[in-house]
Amino acid sequence: MGWGIPTRPPPPATPSRVHALYELCKRTFPSPSSVSTAAVSSSRSPPPDNAIRAISSLMDTITPVDVGLRGDNFEDGKGFGFFESNFLKDSARVARWAQPITYLHVFECDAFSIGIFCLPTSAVIPLHDHPGMTVLSKLLYGSMHVKSYDWVEPAVLASGKPVRLGKLHTDDVLNAPCPTAVLYPQSGGNIHCFTSVKSCAVLDVIAPPYSESSGPAGHTKVRGPDSYAWLEALSVPVNINMHSGMYTGPTVQEHLP
Repeated sequence: MGWGIPTRPPPPATPSRVHALYELCKRTFPSPSSVSTAAVSSSRSPPPDNAIRAISSLMDTITPVDVGLRGDNFEDGKGFGFFESNFLKDSARVARWAQPITYLHVFECDAFSIGIFCLPTSAVIPLHDHPGMTVLSKLLYGSMHVKSYDWVEPAVLASGKPVRLGKLHTDDVLNAPCPTAVLYPQSGGNIHCFTSVKSCAVLDVIAPPYSESSGPAGHTKVRGPDSYAWLEALSVPVNINMHSGMYTGPTVQEHLP
């Protein structure tokens, strides 16, 4: 009998961009449990600029398809590309302005989280902040108006009133595709609100994530000229009409030490 032609083993599968993002974030944002007590404070500080640029560059390459969002309904306003699960099929074909913001959970640990916010047209995420956090945001599709502030330093307080002066950082409409935006604990527009101009989706990396007992702190604009505003912190977390959706993109396999 003859011998068959030997075959080469298949090449290793190329990791998805989502998994590559997870791996890069895991190297960039160390878990508090993996560092000494003396290093916890520094581990919560923003990473070096080159590390942030590396994550931003990778996020710039991620498309809706890379995270499981279908390409046939980004612009028609009839869905967000993930309404394939059993609990949302034909019943989801309702007026889009009645739909809440949907959050797709990709990955979360005590050092960072990766998720996707999907907003129907005219949806609003009210003014809120990310205290002590570094946040990278990639607009995957659609368009969004962003208005953001940073605190004026040193702090400027209004006499006799619980308000603090913030300086306008961004007041603009972003249209996909556009570069990944980065905000830091003290700069980059840490206090911000979003309004979707067209249905849109935003891929977020938040480090560290919010704890289970706390959410984003709400703020309200009291008054102020165009470039500045007196901002008042609210006593309750920001109220967002939001529910969880089913993430259908590539899975992330966590590598435990």
